[in-house]
Amino acid sequence: MNIEKFEESMYKLIVETSTKLPKDVRRAIKAAKERENAGTRSAMSLATITNNIKMADENVSPICQDTGLPTFKIKTPVGANQIEMKKAIKSAIARATKDGKLRPNSVDSMTGDNSGDNLGDGTPVIKFEQWENDFIDARLILKGGGCENKNIQYSLPCELDGLGRAGRDLDGIRKCILHSVYQAQGQGCSAGFIGVGIGGDRSSGYDLAKEQLFRSVDDINPHEDLRKLEEYIMENANELGIGTMGFGGETTLLGCKAGVINRIPASFFVSVAYNCWAFRRLGVAVNPETGDIVEWMYQEGEEVDFSVPIETVQEIAAATEAAQDVVTLTAPIPEEQIRQLKVGDVVKITGMMYTGRDAIHKYLMDHDAPVDLDGQVIYHCGPVMLKDADGQWHVKAAGPTTSIREEPYQGDIMKKFGIRAVIGKGGMGSKTLAALKEHGGVYLNAIGGAAQYYADCIKSVEGVDLMNFGIPEAMWHLKVEDFTAVVTMDSHGNSLHEDVEKSSLEKLSQFKEPVFK
Repeated sequence: MNIEKFEESMYKLIVETSTKLPKDVRRAIKAAKERENAGTRSAMSLATITNNIKMADENVSPICQDTGLPTFKIKTPVGANQIEMKKAIKSAIARATKDGKLRPNSVDSMTGDNSGDNLGDGTPVIKFEQWENDFIDARLILKGGGCENKNIQYSLPCELDGLGRAGRDLDGIRKCILHSVYQAQGQGCSAGFIGVGIGGDRSSGYDLAKEQLFRSVDDINPHEDLRKLEEYIMENANELGIGTMGFGGETTLLGCKAGVINRIPASFFVSVAYNCWAFRRLGVAVNPETGDIVEWMYQEGEEVDFSVPIETVQEIAAATEAAQDVVTLTAPIPEEQIRQLKVGDVVKITGMMYTGRDAIHKYLMDHDAPVDLDGQVIYHCGPVMLKDADGQWHVKAAGPTTSIREEPYQGDIMKKFGIRAVIGKGGMGSKTLAALKEHGGVYLNAIGGAAQYYADCIKSVEGVDLMNFGIPEAMWHLKVEDFTAVVTMDSHGNSLHEDVEKSSLEKLSQFKEPVFK
């Protein structure tokens, strides 16, 4: 094989996977947008999502800033040199990271040090399998941390909230899958896709679940019982009303694929791999002699063009029933203005905001802030950044990360430094909600995965602190304009996330009775 050509082919696969959704995923998102009720927060979210897809196409930049842990699944003809292929893939990963197509996500689990190039022990994941065909089948999935953290595994029999006992049978599996959708709420950037692995042990079950995500959204399961199960889930999971980003709405699930393997008598695992709407999964067929790509996968069927003009986010926001007027916020924000906001309001932020994720929040618990945060906005974001020849940083992708990870710190930090607004996705818990009420703060939900839309709202990078934590975890000083988000937790003790979770649990209980005998 021409290994240089193979490396170039893998680089193309990485860039295309990160920046352009496949046709089957686009069709599912288009259908969700057409199904959603006009003038709702979910409609606004889906408009932002489709606009973001268009911008990623045009900019050849990451759809979502969290490019996850790259996972390759590769089938090779007998005799292929897998050692050289692995070296080529790692080289392509490092190059794509340097070029801003991937965020540097490989972190030493003991020291917390970021390698800076997405390489390290266990990263990327590369799984080889030999087969008797005469071409290389190379597939890649980029699964971000927000949806990865909503993976879940059940050991049957078990008791499930809203559903009661799930036994060791098809109906018990059905209950587990429905519960997996419920528990994800908006934290995994719904509407999402799920892969289900039935059987195996704890590790092989999860492997099987993630393997289902490599199937086409449009395929039909050849296993009759699993086909019926997939169809049932797709018909009923959307009745939970969780909706896009957990705002409530008509579409919560975009796809469900299930597979089964044998197990031992003592164990019965149901493993679910959750994937966000930004379902970045592609594949190529490669000539094993030349290393060239001969075919792209997941590109069959109708083309979906998101380049046609769509409603602007501002237009939809203005029409939202819960927010007839869009509120403009400029930091530093006075407490009086924060107290006037209520759940459902749509805001546009102009001025400064500061990024802060896990490392920053832990640091601020025991140290002074590098900047004055009184009245300011903290953005839960780990951006993709590139530095130009003049040493100036530029934002390539900058969507929100899942906020619930900061729950142990957020309320204390807001009160300690006088922070008035926090932006993230998926909402936060009771400790933060209590602090918002006591201190006079607000939680703003940005649209998860919309990394190009929000990068466009960032007009300049004014500085950076704590770069020792790595690019995703540093505190970036960002000047923004018309940065749109929705108030989902206010200073009066109200939480949209709490309300949707409660209502979806009530709706989940309607599926308690057996369906599959």
